[in-house]
Amino acid sequence: MDRTKQRAGLSEDRRKRVRAVSTALCIVTGMALACAFAWNPIKQLVSDPEGFRSFVAEQGVWGPVLFVGLMAFQILVAVLPGEPLEIAAGYTFGVWGGTALCMAGALVGSAAVFLLVRAWGRPAAELFFPREKLESLPFLRDERKSTFLTFLLFLIPGTPKDLMTYAVGLTNMRFSIWLLISTFARIPSIVTSTAGGDALGMQNYEFAAVVFASTLAIGGAGLWIYRSFCRRWEKEGK
Repeated sequence: MDRTKQRAGLSEDRRKRVRAVSTALCIVTGMALACAFAWNPIKQLVSDPEGFRSFVAEQGVWGPVLFVGLMAFQILVAVLPGEPLEIAAGYTFGVWGGTALCMAGALVGSAAVFLLVRAWGRPAAELFFPREKLESLPFLRDERKSTFLTFLLFLIPGTPKDLMTYAVGLTNMRFSIWLLISTFARIPSIVTSTAGGDALGMQNYEFAAVVFASTLAIGGAGLWIYRSFCRRWEKEGK
């Protein structure tokens, strides 16, 4: 009887390992294909912003769709910074058009990450972030306060939103609540970046410099607040 249980346990462990490896292979393959598709637009965005704006305009109604896809891709891949895309959104579509498209991309990308982590569990999240990083968000373990605190920290520019996006999928937060937080709580960060991008597109370089300097200062303060908050929360053992 004990041997049967042992064999059953080993078999279950083997199935878990196979699922984990299969998950990793599927995600890596998907990411490779997405990178191959998105590489040229992203390369052009970095090397030639004006050319990127012309490229998007040439796509007609598909231009905004392409941008939403790039924004969603950035959130899904996680290792790519989002600020350059947000600046490009303001440069290409203006402040409010760029903000709307960034929010749409954030909605799609955040939904994809959440569903991916809920479906495949920790192995999917650990493809992008090590276990200690995922466990460095103690406030997410408090089910009564995690929703409010996640919303509050998403409002603050400079906080590690990509890390929180993957970590939230490992909690019991409801999908609908997460979509509201991950979309609307990003507005302050997105608007500052798109405003700077719009100023660059209008060749208002002085205003752009002020916006980016202010954003950098606020982002640094936000990161300090976030780290201090997490250390205090962990220290108090909440």
